[in-house]
Amino acid sequence: MDASGSSGHACDEPGFFQGQHHLVDGGSGDLEMATHVGFGRGPFEDPAIGVDEGQVLALGLRKAGSRRRWAFVKCLTHFRFIRASTLKEVQLNIKFRVDLSQSERDQLDALLSGGRHATRKIKRAQILVAANDGLSDEAIAATLKVSGSTIYRTKRRFVEANLEGALSEEPRAGVARKLSSKEEALLVATACSKPPPGRARWTLELLADEMVRLTDHEELSSETVRRRLAENHLKPWRKDMWCIPKVDGEYVARMEDVLDLYAEAPDPQRPVVCFDESPTQLIGEVREPIAAKPGQLERYDCEYRRNGTVNLFVFLDAHRPWRRVKVTDRRTNQDFAECMRELVDIDYPDAPIIRVVMDNLSTHSAGALYDAFPAPEARRVLKRLQFHHTPKHASWLNMVEIEIGVLRSQCLDRRIDDKETILAEVTAWQQRRNAEGAQIQWMFTTEKAREKLRKAYPVNES
Repeated sequence: MDASGSSGHACDEPGFFQGQHHLVDGGSGDLEMATHVGFGRGPFEDPAIGVDEGQVLALGLRKAGSRRRWAFVKCLTHFRFIRASTLKEVQLNIKFRVDLSQSERDQLDALLSGGRHATRKIKRAQILVAANDGLSDEAIAATLKVSGSTIYRTKRRFVEANLEGALSEEPRAGVARKLSSKEEALLVATACSKPPPGRARWTLELLADEMVRLTDHEELSSETVRRRLAENHLKPWRKDMWCIPKVDGEYVARMEDVLDLYAEAPDPQRPVVCFDESPTQLIGEVREPIAAKPGQLERYDCEYRRNGTVNLFVFLDAHRPWRRVKVTDRRTNQDFAECMRELVDIDYPDAPIIRVVMDNLSTHSAGALYDAFPAPEARRVLKRLQFHHTPKHASWLNMVEIEIGVLRSQCLDRRIDDKETILAEVTAWQQRRNAEGAQIQWMFTTEKAREKLRKAYPVNES
């Protein structure tokens, strides 16, 4: 191969390479161009450049404009300094070196350490970190499961632009948005309004049809509606149920009262007992289930027989591994009063005061004992009881709710058709739990409540 066929431009001399020192950038990245320079009479060498056949010629071109960079590449191609048949092959030989500054590395570490980000953005951040650590493109592709072109584009955009440019999406060619800004506002307002008669909620298809009716569009796909709603973080077919509708002074007072009880050290003279009830259906089989065997699951009929209901009163000591379940037919004032008397006379006969945490059910009151017992007896029981009610709509603050969930998942998650069977099963469950020393580990404290709900407190701390 001979260079004599050049047109006489200044770039046909080796000194042309030396004249590009003003393009060198010591910033966060350099451009390395793999050039194979050679002539028919042997490898070309220049002492100032140190390029031999098969070596990599490092050219710092980050600050040079793209037009100047590719003019240089075309110049090399025109004079056959590079063994490449097309400009695309030249581009594929370009290698970009990533050199992150400390602030850029900190920014990427923060992005990768947590939070919600797009998967593509996380992948690009991982590519930059790996490249900065010296991993080869092949190793990065194998580790992150990405293509070589993705690695190339990410590194190129970092070198040519900046970190933000490497992490963000490049503009993509495509058709214009079908909905104007006013039409998008109309779509959002429609999605937040009541659904049409006969429908419980808006769907994508309903919204698309409604937008066709309200605008001049002849048709609108549900995917267009979905994308515009997603941009506004709207999902009209979903609903959330709140557990804290309003936090006022009464709510805070009751909440902190219960949380302080849980935080106290155990005191046998003043135990803390959480109390609640849970109705349970008695369900019988219409046909006998088929027992499981190797290769076959247990099978039962979808049809069942309802045999009424029973009520479960559940007691749980907040500070020691003890619980008791009482099975009754109802949950009237009489049943509640009997539970409180058993708590005083049988469960804690030696405790002068028993502090009971309960919700705001109408039967959970001192008056229920006067409805069930003569006044002297009711007063005797009440003298040893101290009621602590959870806030309204905050039964989740009652520790026994967790224990009821355990009871249902471990014991009652099946069909039980009569009271005697459920009584035997529940008794076996409570005996096993007590023998195992199982306790509820309550983690929500008054301090955490003040931190997490500080914006909801009636008066904020200055």
